[in-house]
Amino acid sequence: MLRIVALAGLAMTLAGSPAALAEDATFYTVTYVEVGPVLGKVGATALKGYRDASRKENGVVAFEVFQRIDRPNQFAVLGAWTNQMAYDAHAAGDNVKKLNEKLATMLVAPSDTRQHNALSVAPQKNGKDPIVAITHVDVIPPQKDNGVAALKDLADASRKQSGNLSFDAWQQTNRPNHFTVVEAWNNRGAFDLHQMQKETRDFRNKLGTMTGALYDERLYKWLNK
Repeated sequence: MLRIVALAGLAMTLAGSPAALAEDATFYTVTYVEVGPVLGKVGATALKGYRDASRKENGVVAFEVFQRIDRPNQFAVLGAWTNQMAYDAHAAGDNVKKLNEKLATMLVAPSDTRQHNALSVAPQKNGKDPIVAITHVDVIPPQKDNGVAALKDLADASRKQSGNLSFDAWQQTNRPNHFTVVEAWNNRGAFDLHQMQKETRDFRNKLGTMTGALYDERLYKWLNK
């Protein structure tokens, strides 16, 4: 699945200047959190508190929380870091410990964190109440290089489309044939139009010959308050 949305473009735009983000961030994480079906509001409150505390840590370039639109009990936490050591310190720190304590009785399943290096990251544009797509892309190992090339082409083309605010791709550190794509659009109409662009359809056709899993595209809203 070649497109996932963990913190790249939009979150970084909102947490700092695009130029600084491009220069300072070298390591990226996306954490998927799922609480009970009726616990979306409680989970959102806990995650926003965690976000606010984590932003004060050393080495954090950007840190944002997104809530899935069609399943509001599911969240994606996106982080951009100066390096992996900054993330490792965060993962072993009090803010993560306190969050785990709060979520202990709410989680449907264990949280899932994926670590990445940048594959294709560009300066971002600001937007109000954007729609965010986060997609996990999984190609079979022999197709890794073809998957990398296809993702870079898609990112370059998508950034030029009307209504696009960001389109970034990350490559997992432990499974280099797995990727996360984070894209942000001005509104749902711009996102829907992107789906039918020639470059998008060409990408999906290429992906069909190399994919290792179903295409898992999920839409989120930014929890900015």
